[in-house]
Amino acid sequence: MNRLLLLEDEARIAAFVERGLKAEGYQVTVVPTGAEAINLGLGASWDVVVLDVMLPDIGGMEVCERLRAGGVTTPILMLTARDADEDVIEGLERGADDYLAKPFAFDVLLARLAALIRRGGAPVGGTAAQTARCGTLTLDRGRREGRIGGQVLGLTRLEFDVLWLLASDLSRVHSRERILSTAWSADADPMTNVVDVYVARLRKKLDLAGAPRIITVRGVGYRLDTDPG
Repeated sequence: MNRLLLLEDEARIAAFVERGLKAEGYQVTVVPTGAEAINLGLGASWDVVVLDVMLPDIGGMEVCERLRAGGVTTPILMLTARDADEDVIEGLERGADDYLAKPFAFDVLLARLAALIRRGGAPVGGTAAQTARCGTLTLDRGRREGRIGGQVLGLTRLEFDVLWLLASDLSRVHSRERILSTAWSADADPMTNVVDVYVARLRKKLDLAGAPRIITVRGVGYRLDTDPG
């Protein structure tokens, strides 16, 4: 289990990201101040550190610089609403390995973290898949179109995004936090039931012969059934 230190002073965002990362198997420690991040960053071993930039005491840029000055080589990801080129350049020059602007897609955060851990701090890019299949269901990301056999499902943008997430990784149970932040944003209210509403809408559209079913895994999230029977 990868150990992650998260510096985020906004309680709602911190709780949202923490729940989502824990659902993905991370061991997460959240701190709300730069001083605490420096103490824990220097005093314990981490697999990856995520720093918010704008804080009331010591900003993430300075935290990053102090950690590097203290000999910390752990991969560091800056997570912030400041996304101007000069901010990105400053963050990288002061020791960050990667920089992700808010609002962000949760899948992008997961991919960046995995790349940092895997490659010891080197960001990684790639070409996203354009099609996903589950039984008779086919999704075309370029056209943003879903079909059951030859029948077009008529998906809205958000319906497609939710179904794409489920279909693009059939081995995973997708948490509500992951679905919410991927289809909406990391700033979406984690207390909303919008994910359940959209899953219900998708179930109606998938109520066709031979179509896969969306299964609820109680207390965890949703997955797409690869053997609808």
